[in-house]
Amino acid sequence: MTENKPSNTVTLVKIAVCSVIIAICAWICVPAAVPFTMQTFGVFFALAFLGGKWGSVAVAVYIFMGAVGIPVFAGGSGGFGVIISQNGGYMVGWLVGGLLVWATDGLTKNKFWWRAVVFALALVVCYAVGTIWFTVVYAGSSGSVGLWTALVTCVAPFVIPDLIKISLAMILSTRINKILTKGASQR
Repeated sequence: MTENKPSNTVTLVKIAVCSVIIAICAWICVPAAVPFTMQTFGVFFALAFLGGKWGSVAVAVYIFMGAVGIPVFAGGSGGFGVIISQNGGYMVGWLVGGLLVWATDGLTKNKFWWRAVVFALALVVCYAVGTIWFTVVYAGSSGSVGLWTALVTCVAPFVIPDLIKISLAMILSTRINKILTKGASQR
């Protein structure tokens, strides 16, 4: 093991901590058709702090915790039914967006503005997956809903708050990583 490379244990702990951060952020909730939560902050914090690969793993661990019934989703809910509900596609969208971040890690590492562009694109991917999921599941349970209606209901109210959350996640993760890197180099 090289001196500057974190151990597997450190990586696992960081993944676990980020999964818990996402869960805590989910409990900060304002009810709506698609609840306003801080989950987006937690997800993008994990991606910014851990990178695309391990950040995506942290998101997957969070989704798995909820799928097995641990009440980590918005409003303290849990269970596989939440994932297959009309709003579950946005959680799947976080994973797909995380894969985009992972695929571009080599290009955007230590380049804040390029990373911001990739995160914005990952958010668009999340919205696309979630909105398509919403329209399909909603149509299956409640009748047809138009794409425009779904976008106005499920995306438009969240764009600016989500961009603010992503910006905060990027800034905070950058500062924490600098502190941790400085502390590790002083040992």
